[in-house]
Amino acid sequence: MDATVTTFADADSWNRALYAFLAEKERRSGSRRTVEGYSRMLQHFFGTVGKPPDRISGQDVFAWAYGTGLSGKSPSSVTIGARLACLSSFFRFLIRMDIVSSNPCDALERPKVTPSPPRGLTADDIRRVLAAIPETPVGLRDRAIVLALTLTGRRRAEVLNMTVGDLTVEDGKVWYRYRGKGGKSGKRELPQPAYEAIVAALGAFGHDMATLPADAPLWPASGRNGAVRPGVPAAVTSGTFYANLQRYFRDARLPAAGVHIFRHSAAKLRRDAGESIEDVSRFLDHSSLAVTTTYLRRLEGQEDRSWAKVAEAIGL
Repeated sequence: MDATVTTFADADSWNRALYAFLAEKERRSGSRRTVEGYSRMLQHFFGTVGKPPDRISGQDVFAWAYGTGLSGKSPSSVTIGARLACLSSFFRFLIRMDIVSSNPCDALERPKVTPSPPRGLTADDIRRVLAAIPETPVGLRDRAIVLALTLTGRRRAEVLNMTVGDLTVEDGKVWYRYRGKGGKSGKRELPQPAYEAIVAALGAFGHDMATLPADAPLWPASGRNGAVRPGVPAAVTSGTFYANLQRYFRDARLPAAGVHIFRHSAAKLRRDAGESIEDVSRFLDHSSLAVTTTYLRRLEGQEDRSWAKVAEAIGL
């Protein structure tokens, strides 16, 4: 976690506070990317104003939040909002720690942001993506990842970090364990088409699910990328899969998109299959429904009754 406030007097104390804030942010959000983004913004802010936190004014915050960044362009309302949210969160932390007495961001009005509607692929779009993936070992692996993302609705890291030991067979069904955002974990049914695609992909790389150790990745890297140890392949990297995905989108004549689009697509397809918004929210572990620990325990081992309709819609 690379962060520093600036070189002003008593910088060590302020840097310790910053490190504590970032550590808490990572623990609460479960997102390393969020923490890295906050770290960059805070470094830029304090490096620009050259003042310690207890001397920051609302004018300092305004000038930085609405000022041009490294690109030389005026910031969008989304960027301004993100800057203010980051800085305000840091000052709220300092107030809780009795380090400062006020939040200079409170005097500023947040810009109004009209969020763009979340994108999601249609069933036809998913079919086109799957048709664009070649029948090679790498293609079979990527197809299995796409199916797992679409049919489970899990986040990119939750799927790509899965290992053989995360899958179990109970009562004729395959189950997967996931480690989610914010330290959440759970156990869900793995739709049969995704499981069959995983087995086929591992077989294409010369691996057998039954003989691989529990810590072996479900998504092997290509042979030239070596192995963790004899008989255990290295896992495909997120960057490699992303690059391949962009090629599949191009070949399918679809706009470029990130991996997260499959989570949006999973929600969209389940609504199209007749699920209620509440059901979809539970399926995605959305915290907006005030998901409690008891609620998470209630989801443990939850049978998935809708994947068959989604699989049928995308031609499986």
